[in-house]
Amino acid sequence: MERKFILTCGSTVDMPYEYIVEQREIPVIYYTYQMNGKVCVDNMDNPKGSLDEFYQAIKDGALPSTSQINVDAYLQFFREQAKNGPVLHIAFGSGMSSSVNNAMTAAEMLKEEDPTADVHVVDSLGSSSGYGLLVDEAADRRDQGMTRDEVEQWVLSVRNTVHHQFYSTDLTMFRRGGRVSGPAAAIATILNICPIMHLNAEGRIIAYGKVRGKKNAQLETVRTVEEHIQNGHDYSGKIFICNSHCIEDAESTAALLRERFPKADIRIYDIGTIIGCHTGFGTVAVFFFGDERGME
Repeated sequence: MERKFILTCGSTVDMPYEYIVEQREIPVIYYTYQMNGKVCVDNMDNPKGSLDEFYQAIKDGALPSTSQINVDAYLQFFREQAKNGPVLHIAFGSGMSSSVNNAMTAAEMLKEEDPTADVHVVDSLGSSSGYGLLVDEAADRRDQGMTRDEVEQWVLSVRNTVHHQFYSTDLTMFRRGGRVSGPAAAIATILNICPIMHLNAEGRIIAYGKVRGKKNAQLETVRTVEEHIQNGHDYSGKIFICNSHCIEDAESTAALLRERFPKADIRIYDIGTIIGCHTGFGTVAVFFFGDERGME
């Protein structure tokens, strides 16, 4: 079936390049980060071992930082995509970055430059592979023949039902980003405490609980999934799991989820460099469709 519009996203969907760009045919705009004085592109097409090197650098004390995508970069990207028809850009959530505002500004500027250009930008209110889950489901609807406006309305109606549930065994970068206080992080490290976190309705990180030990963190994460997931244990949709250089933890979490949700399509991905700049290593996140996310 001929597609009726162009679906685009940012590289922070934390899904493989070959899947998003090559298989799903979703053009991507790439974020950048700075590491040890060098500007690097989050091109998603990471050569084997490059993510290992990235996370090892963090373990060795590197403090990477990220930047927004500026208006000019969005304008150039949208200008090229709009040549092929109406565009729906699902943006990295505003709770994580104000870059979505630059995307909206660029879309307005392009319309002034070329009245035939038709670019809509929607805030995903999501992050990492939860953002990716929303984009992947939007691509399914694109391929089923829905129009751009129909898919846009669908995204707006369901974006706050995509849950982002996660835990971390290392709080170094969460502490640096101000999401966990220094004293709390130090005590947590000494006592082997893992914070339990999620994104709220605004797409902001909320650390709402804590447990002692990785195994308990996994069990609490799965329990929370059971509490909020659509259709309970009969859930047959996608569950995405991503990890920052702790694949064994992700696989253990996936095994628990497969026991409880045998009909689900469960996939494991890596947390890429941009999100990894803020999580550091040791984070496992689970993404699924559930009830409406609250503010806390």
